[in-house]
Amino acid sequence: MDDQSCPRCKTTKYRNPSLKLMVNVCGHTLCENCVEMLFVRGSSNCVQCDTPLRKSNFRVQLFEDPAVDKEVDIRKKVLKIYNKRDGDFPSLRDYNDYLEQVEDIVFNLTNNVDVEDTKLRMEQYQRENREIIHKNKAKLTREQEELEELLLLEQQGNEQRRLDVLQEEQRQLLAKKKNKQDLLDELEKSQLPAYLLFAKHKARASQLETEIKQQKHVVKSTNHFSTGIQMGQTVSLQAVPKLEEALYQYQPLQIETFGPPVPELEQLGRLGYLNHVRASLPQDSAGGYSSALACHRAIQDAFSGLFPRIG
Repeated sequence: MDDQSCPRCKTTKYRNPSLKLMVNVCGHTLCENCVEMLFVRGSSNCVQCDTPLRKSNFRVQLFEDPAVDKEVDIRKKVLKIYNKRDGDFPSLRDYNDYLEQVEDIVFNLTNNVDVEDTKLRMEQYQRENREIIHKNKAKLTREQEELEELLLLEQQGNEQRRLDVLQEEQRQLLAKKKNKQDLLDELEKSQLPAYLLFAKHKARASQLETEIKQQKHVVKSTNHFSTGIQMGQTVSLQAVPKLEEALYQYQPLQIETFGPPVPELEQLGRLGYLNHVRASLPQDSAGGYSSALACHRAIQDAFSGLFPRIG
């Protein structure tokens, strides 16, 4: 989006990195400053297509192509009215026809095709299906509330796990400090040799590190496994039946040239076939090239269908 610019003030994102482009209902863009200037007198029209505009209809451009922003906005408005689901139709074919009708409406409004007729169709549909629209809207609202509740619970669980980790790290830090202080106290008060005290301290430190590692591997209780299987769900753990199949037996490739017998690959050098073939360079060998193999293939092609003259 660096090469995009405001069509009114010609400011580009290269010249002004903080430039924020706004897109209106007709799909044309203006920068944020030009939008403010455009509505100084209260209302105005689009500088490109002269469509009457309101300041509240402008939104931040999210996609590089403003037509995509326009389509996204139109699709949201259309789906608020055409909110039927597959369960509202007697057959899958009827539901697919309904979805195709929705796509036609979105296409017409996005590309300015039969806009007035399309809006009249939408108004008529809204009048005829007012009850179903309100019922599905209420159902969608409940589903959104349930989803938001699940997201909130997950967020709270993540926050609790974060606090648990911080508390555990703090406890481990205090345990290490206490272990070091115990060593200093023992060195000061104990009559035992220092090397014994250090060995004892090293054993305690090693045990503490082991406990810390074990604590890090403790899995927190969840409602689902990483595979999506719910806790408590009965899952068959029987091994997959093993298929008994015969092992693959390699069979050398037999090439029938329908001509004189071709010398074996190992015989080419001894028979003089490689005398006039370019030796492979190191870079050729890295790529898999072999002068003997190339010569052998050329001989196969030359001998193919070749019969000696008799008599």
